[in-house]
Amino acid sequence: MMLREKLLLKDKPSSAIVAVRDLDRARKFYAETLGLEREGGGEEEMIAFRTGDTTMTVYESEFAGTNKANAVTWNAGDDFDEIVGQLKEQGIAFEQYPDLGMEISGGVHRSGEFKGVWFKDPDGNILHIGNV
Repeated sequence: MMLREKLLLKDKPSSAIVAVRDLDRARKFYAETLGLEREGGGEEEMIAFRTGDTTMTVYESEFAGTNKANAVTWNAGDDFDEIVGQLKEQGIAFEQYPDLGMEISGGVHRSGEFKGVWFKDPDGNILHIGNV
């Protein structure tokens, strides 16, 4: 009897999906403010954006912004400081979480080699960028 290999998700790509209340406002924020490129056709109920090798989808929902945890996380690597600077120029306000026990300067949280920022989209979804 041949053993069947387990079907696991470790080798499968994943993507983020974010609920928003106003699709037009989200389109403007994610495309113009964050610089994401739209992917795919013209669905009216959702918009897909390319982000690295993955896709992030936004869709309309009455429950938008109710999550109190990270909705999307990006690893900016060595481009962290440049990206954070560009976001500041775009008027993004960074959240501050002193309970994390990290040093916070200019909205950037630091702990050892780690640097990270958190900010919200227009619907209150928490977005995170880190350098690792």
